[in-house]
Amino acid sequence: MQLSSLKQVSSFKSAGKLVTGHGAAQQLQLYVQSLGMQHPLIVTDSGVVASGTLDIITEQLIALNVTYGMFDQVTPEPEVEVVEMCTRAFNAGKHDSVIAVGGGSAMDIAKCVAVYADYNGPLEELFGENKVAQREIPLIAMPTTAGTGSEVTNIAILSDKAQQMKKGIVSDCLLPDVAIVAPELTLSCPRSVTAASGVDALVHAVEAYLSNFATPITDALAVKAMNLIVHALPKAFANPNHLQAREDMATGSLLAGLAFGNAGVGAVHALAYPLGGRYHLAHGVTNSLLLPFVMEWNKLACVERFQGIAVAFDEPVAGLSDDEVANAVIKRMHKLCADVEIPSGLRSFDIPEADIPELAAEAIKVERLLRNNPRVLTLADVEAIYHAAY
Repeated sequence: MQLSSLKQVSSFKSAGKLVTGHGAAQQLQLYVQSLGMQHPLIVTDSGVVASGTLDIITEQLIALNVTYGMFDQVTPEPEVEVVEMCTRAFNAGKHDSVIAVGGGSAMDIAKCVAVYADYNGPLEELFGENKVAQREIPLIAMPTTAGTGSEVTNIAILSDKAQQMKKGIVSDCLLPDVAIVAPELTLSCPRSVTAASGVDALVHAVEAYLSNFATPITDALAVKAMNLIVHALPKAFANPNHLQAREDMATGSLLAGLAFGNAGVGAVHALAYPLGGRYHLAHGVTNSLLLPFVMEWNKLACVERFQGIAVAFDEPVAGLSDDEVANAVIKRMHKLCADVEIPSGLRSFDIPEADIPELAAEAIKVERLLRNNPRVLTLADVEAIYHAAY
């Protein structure tokens, strides 16, 4: 066998333990005990509090005679200041652990606090790759959206208000000790969030599958994630109480998180970062807007890989050329976004087309993600994608 045909050595990262399936939320008490949590801080947002979802968590803590505190000021697309506020609450309350309950924003804030609360230095020192040396604070993640996959990834994304840009902390220390992925926690998720977070999970799977660093393991995870999401998302959107669709979405999001947490994401995310940072658009929405157009651009570099996506989507491939298959996949993606009422085009958000050169100049700097992309993009290419998506 020629060496060029061999896969490079790779490692696989995940949370320390995955607990999944309907009823998994009731397992929290077991892991609170095993991790020795005596005084955890629950990190969440006001919407989760209002929905009553937290009752499942707090009832178990009360039964264990575990005292807890709560930080419920997590905001969508959270800024650096939210981490600092939550860290102050953690330290002031003399908490010993963190339980994240919410969407990707709550997960990311909790992950940051778990590594920052006992760090002597400014938070900015942790931005980038492998800047975090250790984490001593136990961390459990319980997502209420399906979603971001943040419960099994080693990255947290924050908005830098001053620079109008998204920034990431990337370290294996951010991987939670336990991720509890329970579909019952997603039943209260609003329809718009179900749609945006669901397509976001699909973006994770597609970008992981097309990544330069995809492996047979991440491919298997990404394909199964795509298959679950593309069929379950319309059902969960149309009928929020469809528990099987919710379970399939929770599983699909988890699989997509495992796939992209190891293979990486590409140009969709790189181009989405400036949109979220400058216009405060939801991450899932910006990814959804850009995905079909980036796929169209990437087609030239990896058209044969679209066969695998088509199979995951249950799209017919017999008798079709690679290019025809790719076009069918992209058309299906446009239709799915329309079916779940994702706004079409950047103009829908009153983004001035004149801003595109500045957006492109910021996006091209996101080398950490662009190196994963199957097609090398120039500044002019990035501008062209934004114009196509406008």
